[in-house]
Amino acid sequence: MPILTPPQESLVSSPPPPADGYVMRFEDVAIAFEHPVLEGISFHLPRGETKILMGVAGTGKTLILKLALGLLKPDSGHINVLDQDVTAMPEQALFSVRRNIGMVFQESALFDSLTVEENVAYRLIEETGRVTEEIHARVLEALRFVELEHTVDLSPGELSGGMRRRVAIARAIITQPEVLLYDSPTGGLDPVTSNTIIELIVKQRDVYHTSSLMVTNRLQDAFTMASHYFDRQQNKMVPVNDGSAPGDLHTKFLILRDGKITFEGTATELLRCTDPYIREYLS
Repeated sequence: MPILTPPQESLVSSPPPPADGYVMRFEDVAIAFEHPVLEGISFHLPRGETKILMGVAGTGKTLILKLALGLLKPDSGHINVLDQDVTAMPEQALFSVRRNIGMVFQESALFDSLTVEENVAYRLIEETGRVTEEIHARVLEALRFVELEHTVDLSPGELSGGMRRRVAIARAIITQPEVLLYDSPTGGLDPVTSNTIIELIVKQRDVYHTSSLMVTNRLQDAFTMASHYFDRQQNKMVPVNDGSAPGDLHTKFLILRDGKITFEGTATELLRCTDPYIREYLS
């Protein structure tokens, strides 16, 4: 793994809380199965910010995404998503909240029996029962964003692993959600393909300023996001040290350990952290 160097301080400074508040708040959330998994988890996701959730296997990273979606209820604490307390909502009421959340599942989770268009349009088809001209146009727009417009009539089985992940991103963004959740979006992919996926996530962050919570086990992916931005003129992801980067990438790290958040902060703060566990984790 390449040596990681802190990004320029001015480019990763902590942004002030936006005037319109937070899209997600975990307040002292705990959940146990046979043993405690999460214990007193608290963090806020400001509107327009990306938080990268990391930690060793089994620390409950994906569990946090399921809790945010209301798929599981915590044993204690509160979870507020888009000004709704999802810990207290019945399943039927959660549907309206989930319409404003895009989810990119681990391993894509596409339906093999449907075409790419039907997969991307799945949520919209649920409402109309069919692919209308308007839905078709929105599918093409979403696929154009991930540069896969030409795959609209193909089946998932005809796509490479990286293309399937890109289709999964198109499916997540077609409803223009307020929040995006990514569950290990580059897991199992080669480095070149992984970089393509990260570039799309950075593009979504910088072009549409969508609030995001991303689970990943790849330090390189995380630090690429924290040290690059999407340049619209060049139509590609470029490093912040090229002299024309925005003043803030609105990207922070959360690191889980033993059911608790052991670190929250910017890439610079993480690389400068002297905690022995963090140093070992980064090595």
